[in-house]
Amino acid sequence: MKTPRTRRCIASGETAHEASLIRVVAGPDGVIVPDIAAKLPGRGAWISAGREAVAIAIRRKAFQRAFEGPVTVPEGLADEIERQLAARALSILGLARRAGRLAMGYDGARGAITASPSPAWRIEASDGAADGRRKLDQLAHRAAPGLPVAMCFSAAELGAALGRSGVVHLVLSPGPEAAAFGVLMGKLGGFRPVGPQMPDGPAGES
Repeated sequence: MKTPRTRRCIASGETAHEASLIRVVAGPDGVIVPDIAAKLPGRGAWISAGREAVAIAIRRKAFQRAFEGPVTVPEGLADEIERQLAARALSILGLARRAGRLAMGYDGARGAITASPSPAWRIEASDGAADGRRKLDQLAHRAAPGLPVAMCFSAAELGAALGRSGVVHLVLSPGPEAAAFGVLMGKLGGFRPVGPQMPDGPAGES
């Protein structure tokens, strides 16, 4: 994985690695659009991955200064960035499944947590029942201390991304998908809670 380049945030003026920033571009119509993959053509600008940074940039007209002219900042830009980050992260999980680096279901998660090498990420549906998650918490505490947990997707979102209904427990093995997923979680955390901070729900155990 290539070393991230350093860019300047248009909201704060501070420099940071691309891994913590979002690229935006001005479309042909002058409307600002997120470029989550940082691959869209044309001149771009960079902003810290967080709702506060987007709000500051809008208030200070930083987008207009960055593009040296009139541009349109669409209403709900922060929401759209969040949506695209989440969609990208879910697509990464789909890639990991096809590559054989994603364990699904309670039994699969249990086996992956105790596997060697240690797993890279654990993903729990935000609306999953607490009992199964608690048991995996205890197992991970013993077998894989420090294993990060993402709990920012519902069972329906995970199921749609993976082509399987009732997905609640996932474990992501080390690899390029895990590295990309970790970067996306770092950015998504500026827009929604990523860790296990959401209320328990009724989704089934699978």
